[in-house]
Amino acid sequence: MKSLITGGSGILGTELKKFFLDSLFPSHSELDITNHEMVFDYFSKNEFDSIIHTAAMTNVRQCESEKKLAWDTNVIGTKNLVDATAKFRPNSKFSYVSTACVFDGHIGMYKESSIPHPENFYALTKLIGEQQIKNLKNCLTIRTNFVGRKKWPYPQAFVDRFGTYLFADQVALGINDIIKEDIQDIVHIVGNKKISMFELAQLTTPNIKPMTLEDYSGPNLTIDMSLDSEIWKKYDIEQNGDSK
Repeated sequence: MKSLITGGSGILGTELKKFFLDSLFPSHSELDITNHEMVFDYFSKNEFDSIIHTAAMTNVRQCESEKKLAWDTNVIGTKNLVDATAKFRPNSKFSYVSTACVFDGHIGMYKESSIPHPENFYALTKLIGEQQIKNLKNCLTIRTNFVGRKKWPYPQAFVDRFGTYLFADQVALGINDIIKEDIQDIVHIVGNKKISMFELAQLTTPNIKPMTLEDYSGPNLTIDMSLDSEIWKKYDIEQNGDSK
């Protein structure tokens, strides 16, 4: 199956290239998802069987300070892709990579059937994206929470924020597995245990320093981002996700 995969230069898109070898990974100059005409032109001129939409503005602080850019990227960009799919590929599967942050983080271990309640503007834009793709006949929202398998980008990590985290290569493996199945609506790709962000950071950066939410000032954060799944298997955070 040949897919159109947005966000090919991102952390997840880079890992998806290892699985979807014959797929299209257009650069921003080739496909600016915020540009309606460019999206429709790309769909009309290129052949592919499905869409995997990973492109997004994900930095929570930046989404709060640059709301128009976040809206244009996460909401308008997704709508443009949905509209083009409805016109040019009405039967194609549209898979949308969302986030655990659509939940408020007060309880944790959210299932596919749990009710979202976003705590910040980033999470709101991603939830609207989830709602937009429901206009398509064949759609799937993939909620997850991942980081790149590399040195932690900050000097500290929270000991009191939690998730069923995975590395991007493991999420890519999960998407590759799920795409082969006839799963609709919503699925969670999750790790097999809930750990703190500090524990996650230690896996790639053993000398990382701890911090707490009391040390933080900024937009509201989802404190417990842990997900559970009623539909799909769980992945081991300590295993490599490269195997096909």
